[in-house]
Amino acid sequence: MRAGAVAIIFGTRPEAVKLAPLLWEMSRQAYVIHTGQHGLPSLTQIMRDVGIGRPDVTATLPTGPVGRQIGLTVAALTDALAAAAPDVVVVQGDTNSTLAGALAASSLGIPLVHVEAGLRAFDRRLPEERNRIVVDHLADLLCAPTPAAVEHLRAEGLTEHVVMTGNTVVDATLRCLPDATERSAIRATFGLEPRAYVLATFHRQENVDDLDQLATIIDELAQLPVPVLFPIHPRTADRAAHHGITVGRGAVTVVPPLGYREFLAVAADCALLISDSGGVQEEASVLGRPVVVVRRSTERPEVEGTVATVVAPGPLIGTTARVLLSDLPAVHARLESTPSPFGDGTAAVRIADAIRELLV
Repeated sequence: MRAGAVAIIFGTRPEAVKLAPLLWEMSRQAYVIHTGQHGLPSLTQIMRDVGIGRPDVTATLPTGPVGRQIGLTVAALTDALAAAAPDVVVVQGDTNSTLAGALAASSLGIPLVHVEAGLRAFDRRLPEERNRIVVDHLADLLCAPTPAAVEHLRAEGLTEHVVMTGNTVVDATLRCLPDATERSAIRATFGLEPRAYVLATFHRQENVDDLDQLATIIDELAQLPVPVLFPIHPRTADRAAHHGITVGRGAVTVVPPLGYREFLAVAADCALLISDSGGVQEEASVLGRPVVVVRRSTERPEVEGTVATVVAPGPLIGTTARVLLSDLPAVHARLESTPSPFGDGTAAVRIADAIRELLV
């Protein structure tokens, strides 16, 4: 492998989106490894949308309990990295792929870069929280998206090799957002009028693995006074079917997962979003759209009170959505004039520069 090679590891749709801008900056140095956490068929459209070619290596995610999956993924990535011998390994976020990639790099003594370091929900019940803490403490370069993330790292004694970069999701959103004409055509395929519908996404364990919480979320969405477009995550579809919950009823129209450009198109022109996704909170801050975040907590406090309102599963979902819907012009005007707290769209340039300094 050529000198200065950078192994970039991803396994999920959000990781593909957020690492794409770094690949744009470092394409000549990049060696891309896909863990198989989300299968390539489900990632193909996303990768096409964000300009990622076929990975250099694709692992096969093992079946079974999460601990076994992580362990075997670490073993597969260790073999892949040992064969490739990169000069640095990059992981992003807080998924099981992120953790496995970090452990594999650490076991081989390869310098590790953590993109989106320092996020904290202060809730160890969340698997994502456990993953991100471990990865931060293994990393040799911590790319923190916001001042709050820098402070979280400092509070844990991580003060060296920390760079505040902004979040690459801003880079991806600005580059991949379709223009008004294309957005109108995409909305038409779903029969949606601008600013007159809700976009909903749910996938987190704390919501979809709990029968009562998932049923409550769907009940609240179904009773909203405007159409709800629900691109359903495979995990959510599986859990709903297992529990006998009908998702597509009342106001809710269920559609398959969207490509990234499709998603941005319907997000940019919706009335509001209701979601448990971290990335959606960030994208909404770029698009100027409010989000009702259905979570116990958020690791993105920068959005609370501006873009996002955090509520627990229950009647507050519908109540909060109706309050926002009752004053949409003012809400949209305020958010559209509020800069995203996650940066200006040049995060990938800063991360690439920091990686090159690490390699010197």
